Amino acid sequence: MSTEQIKKTGMHAEDGTGSRSRGKLAAGLLAVFVLIPAAMFAAPHLGGRGYYIAGVLIIIFSMVPFFAQFERRRPEAREMVMIAVMCGIAVASRAAFIMLPQVKPVIGIIIIAGMAFGPGGGFLTGSLTAFVSNFIFGQGLWTPWQMFAYGITGFIAGLLARRGIITAEKKLPVTIFSGLVIMLVTGPLLDLCTVFTMSSAVDASSVLSVMAAGIPFNAVLAVSTMATVFILCRPMLEKLDRIKKKYGIMEADEAS
Repeated sequence: MSTEQIKKTGMHAEDGTGSRSRGKLAAGLLAVFVLIPAAMFAAPHLGGRGYYIAGVLIIIFSMVPFFAQFERRRPEAREMVMIAVMCGIAVASRAAFIMLPQVKPVIGIIIIAGMAFGPGGGFLTGSLTAFVSNFIFGQGLWTPWQMFAYGITGFIAGLLARRGIITAEKKLPVTIFSGLVIMLVTGPLLDLCTVFTMSSAVDASSVLSVMAAGIPFNAVLAVSTMATVFILCRPMLEKLDRIKKKYGIMEADEAS
């Protein structure tokens, strides 16, 4: 085979890999921003306990961006175990503060998971955490909304960490981010849940009144999340990075 033929073969292989990567990225974005919101809004129309059906659908859809992170292989069992461990820690952290409304380390743990395992891993950790922990706190029409709110928080953290915007070495930026994401994304999404699941009429005034009423609660959650990230981000990420390097978890073949 000539040098020119070898070059052409390499170019075709790169084009094929690039096409697969773009296809997986598109599938992940479709799941996060179309299929999961569709399941959220469909929950009230799925019968008496439609939130369980919606929750299971969201878990399935949450796996799409996670699997999309891997270009040439499927995630192995040990990588799924790490996600399960982080979910367990997040659920325990939420349950431990059950007597203190809004004072919860749970979203801080999800942010750390997103930074460690990428946007797909962050979304899957967040959605699973909300679903599982609500067996303690109570399931309802709010469950799909919480799954999306927690998941998208981990997703955003993973995206920013992937681009080096937030890192464990720079405590101040990641701490500020954790507060802002609560006030601008997580909290408003949970407030919208109140509007769409409990209000008889959805209009601008009802949205604004619920959003305004939610600001103090979101602020308390933001402060507790910032404290969690400030204290735990660096030590947890250092330990997770050592595990990832030792066992080759979520590194090789992971989409950039």
